Amino acid sequence: MSMSDRPFHVPQRPSAIPVRYVAWLAYDGTDYVGWQVQPHGRSIQGELEAVIERLTGCRTRAHASGRTDAGVHAHEQPVHFDLPTQLDLNRFLLGLNALLPADIRVWRVRTAPLTFHARYSALAKEYRYHIYNGPVWDPCLRRYTCWERRPLDLDAMRAAAKHLVGQHDFAAFAANPHREVHGTVRTLWSLDVHRRGPLVTIVARADGFLYRMVRSLAGFLLRVGRNEVPPATAEAILHSRVRTARVPTAAPQGLFLWKVQYPRNAFHKTNARDPVVEHPSTVPPE
Repeated sequence: MSMSDRPFHVPQRPSAIPVRYVAWLAYDGTDYVGWQVQPHGRSIQGELEAVIERLTGCRTRAHASGRTDAGVHAHEQPVHFDLPTQLDLNRFLLGLNALLPADIRVWRVRTAPLTFHARYSALAKEYRYHIYNGPVWDPCLRRYTCWERRPLDLDAMRAAAKHLVGQHDFAAFAANPHREVHGTVRTLWSLDVHRRGPLVTIVARADGFLYRMVRSLAGFLLRVGRNEVPPATAEAILHSRVRTARVPTAAPQGLFLWKVQYPRNAFHKTNARDPVVEHPSTVPPE
């Protein structure tokens, strides 16, 4: 692609070695097949890679901290990719947000050593699952919550969550436990349940999560909240290490990848010109 064909000029100069860029994305996953490129349908990865090529003239492969499923959202999804040029990061950030669809935005862009990996360098991840708990589902929130019309017993949900916190084999809470390359043992540092009016939020923080593990935790806690199973069942399910119908997978639209933590020295030092778009102010759950 020639420079005249590019819709948004980003100053760049060739680099002797590839430059690793890291971008933090937010997206509404409703209309996408998920993060990963698929044979059919729009993906977050596909949209991002296409815009990077339009801006720089270079094809690249973007690697995310985790592959969100169809309908799942991200408040802050770190992504890394390599380019053979050094970019003006401010113009690059402006260009990305100018050309990406309105349901995908980039908060900031940094550079990192080539040893950095958005997935494997992560120290911790936080997911949040949102439930609208009321007799009528607010139509303005239907894309971002699952709906439970029956009253939820939050004390029971919190009691069950306590059984799940810690280092365990979470095979019973994984959709495909036998396909996990690095095993099924994870350390769940916290699993909290908050309510603010009709909104119930499950906040899970761990050193990593298995495939659909957070939606499985949410599905099980919903069963506990409906008083279908006692909280102590959580311990028996964990010890079984077998996925059964006792652990349903909650609907995708309530799930958000919230943030990912990395070592302090993971990125190159910042300066006053490093581009950052501030998050809108958010009120923590009560």
